[in-house]
Amino acid sequence: MASAPGHLPAITRRTAATGGLAAVALAACGGSGMRVLLSSDTHPAGYPTVEAVQEMGRLLSERTNGRLGVRVYAGGQLGAERDTLEITTFGGLDMNRVFMSPLNAIEPDTTIPSLPFLFQSKDHMRRALDGAPGRAILDTLEKHGLIGLCYYDSGERSFYNTRKPIYTPDDMKGMKIRTPNSDLSVATINATGANATPMDLGEVYQSLVQGVIDGAENNWPSFESGRHFEAAPYYSLTRHVMTPEVLLMSKARWDRLSSADRDIVMACARDSVPFMRKLWDERVEGARTRLLAAGVKENEVIDRAAFVRLMKPVYDQFVTTPFQKRLVADIEAMAASS
Repeated sequence: MASAPGHLPAITRRTAATGGLAAVALAACGGSGMRVLLSSDTHPAGYPTVEAVQEMGRLLSERTNGRLGVRVYAGGQLGAERDTLEITTFGGLDMNRVFMSPLNAIEPDTTIPSLPFLFQSKDHMRRALDGAPGRAILDTLEKHGLIGLCYYDSGERSFYNTRKPIYTPDDMKGMKIRTPNSDLSVATINATGANATPMDLGEVYQSLVQGVIDGAENNWPSFESGRHFEAAPYYSLTRHVMTPEVLLMSKARWDRLSSADRDIVMACARDSVPFMRKLWDERVEGARTRLLAAGVKENEVIDRAAFVRLMKPVYDQFVTTPFQKRLVADIEAMAASS
């Protein structure tokens, strides 16, 4: 179903906790008796995750003969991810598409897919997250009031900078590299020999231009949309992190569904994944093609193993429980079997 028109006012936690979202909830009652699941996304209309959840809604309506559907409020209409995530946990919102990182504060096991150099390739990442390791991570969220439905892609993150191509970790020594304000991200960049510089994404372009930082890291579409390529033309394919996006459902809403409808919801979410990935892959290739034509200098790293060896202290810090170690081992084993 299409996203609701118009822009809704920001929803506070207190309002939602005391029966807020009333205006939004009115939209959940379809004129023909359809129950519309309300879903939030901070990405704008037309973004692959927004399109994918809308596709899920189409499948859900089709497979329930119009009894269930999904309405997506895109562009952060219902608030920032951390706020909507909290609203979802106590049932004020039916569904939510969030980046993996905000879940780390709720459940430490969700840190695993963000570990540096964990995935050997995009195909390896997708098979691991679609398989038993990914499901095991999503299942850790149920005790927090959330049901993990599926993973969507958020791209392969690589380093880019204003100085030179990066072939080995030695090329990064002393560089000031922007990182999100995340302990794991800071530890990863410092482990390469660079100096991690936490900074809001909106400050990166000007900081590159002014020489406050030497580089940053992100996927091709973000590298393009932020215009960072104008100041930092060297894009080195480290592919060091492939943190996914996640589609969640409130356990409060999930528990009110029949067993048969739960199966249908889960199947529709799963079937929206290849739809999203096709859109995402097209978006990545389009951005890459345009940026190479604009003069960006792309290079593969020479010694990926050298980067991997430097990550041992990061794993020692963030992979501490038997469950987490087993997840890492299972994911690494899936690379060997490809």
